[in-house]
Amino acid sequence: MPRVNRTLVFVLLLVSSCAFLLFQLYYYRNYVSKQTGLHLLNPGGHVTSRQVQWQTLKKFLALAQYFRLPLFLADTAALTLLSHDALQQRDRTMHEPHCSFLCAGRPITSFALQASRWKDQPGFLLAAEEKGFELLEVRGHDPRLASLDTLSGEEIPLHFLFRLHGYVIQVVLLYERSGNYLWHGVLRLKAGMDRSFAPFNLLDYGRHGGAYDRPELILTVVDNLDVRVPRNISRFLAQRRRARFLECRYHDARSFLQLYPEDSSAAAVEFRRKAKTLLSLAAQTLGELDVPFWISSGTCLGWFRQCSIISYSRDVDIGVFIADFRPDIIPAFRAAGLSLKHKFGKVEDSLELSFLGEDVKLDIFFFYKDGDVVWNGGTQAKSGRKFKYVFPSFSLCWAELLEVKVRVPCETLDYIMANYGATWSVPVRSWDWKSSPSNVIENGVWPVAEWAGLIQVY
Repeated sequence: MPRVNRTLVFVLLLVSSCAFLLFQLYYYRNYVSKQTGLHLLNPGGHVTSRQVQWQTLKKFLALAQYFRLPLFLADTAALTLLSHDALQQRDRTMHEPHCSFLCAGRPITSFALQASRWKDQPGFLLAAEEKGFELLEVRGHDPRLASLDTLSGEEIPLHFLFRLHGYVIQVVLLYERSGNYLWHGVLRLKAGMDRSFAPFNLLDYGRHGGAYDRPELILTVVDNLDVRVPRNISRFLAQRRRARFLECRYHDARSFLQLYPEDSSAAAVEFRRKAKTLLSLAAQTLGELDVPFWISSGTCLGWFRQCSIISYSRDVDIGVFIADFRPDIIPAFRAAGLSLKHKFGKVEDSLELSFLGEDVKLDIFFFYKDGDVVWNGGTQAKSGRKFKYVFPSFSLCWAELLEVKVRVPCETLDYIMANYGATWSVPVRSWDWKSSPSNVIENGVWPVAEWAGLIQVY
């Protein structure tokens, strides 16, 4: 019997194995990888939900990169995982590194895009559909074009929802507003839209409008994908929690001004100019101190009732929670060019500051929480009498007044009615701060021996 050449057999087996491997690679690249279904397998040979979601994101981000759309990650769950504290916990909590951050246990991932970079990209939408994505586009009126004269405003795209393999990618468009901030609109489905397209209750954006500072972005690698993220993730997430935006009530304001036409005298126009300058300066000064404020009293009434400032009020009123008080508020306003007009009360009780700029007074009322209500104090300088103005508790929303980004009480009507009663919509030119407000109550008298420190008029 002839002797078997072992070397020859080994070579034949090696060649056969290589040929088989090459055939598998050829079949994979030319058949499997071109199928619409996903084919990433875990070591056990099963496709996982994270792998499906990751592949969906990879395909979508590749399209965005091809069309040069600088999307940035705005998903709260993913960004939270990317935060510094979460990174320290990652090795102990993440057991599937393939998609540890972008696949955050939800069937939705949210991205944002500055609308100026969108420029109507039908090519992108068409390419997404060719790749198998289903699309739901939500449009709404452009508030930047709305005014008391023209209320229609053309429609603009607000949100895009892309769906593939049961996963949804939300793209929220951020528009520049005149107050130098970014805004997104409400995601409101119109008649005939598919209400089962996505789990809308899980969306990070769209339940209400939102306002943001323009974030600085960095390009990084997340889960082996090139992704833009805010450089300061913690700041962006903090803004996200307090981003709710209330649009001015243009329709109601126009109805009001038809009954009570706006004063167009030179003096009124000049006051509105000065008030805008003062409000902008207050926003900048307190913003640099990281002290949140909201427009209060007559200034808030003017925004809510007529989308403007009340020309005969002759001052600008803002509120600050006493918990946010900082001793450097007075030096900061003085450095900004305002003079201190008076200082009443103390940090523990009824603090009130008043500054003067261009002959217009800026009143800062400090609010104190007391159970289910909040209140601010008032002081009569000549008698030392104290007053208290009580409001129901409220949260804060962003708004725009005189092209300045400001906060207002989210429960604005309750706030207004507490201060001005049921007849708030009727102008009152004769107003006594000690007796006219609906929510004013007497609160004792400052001890005469303490007047020098508690009642300071300059």
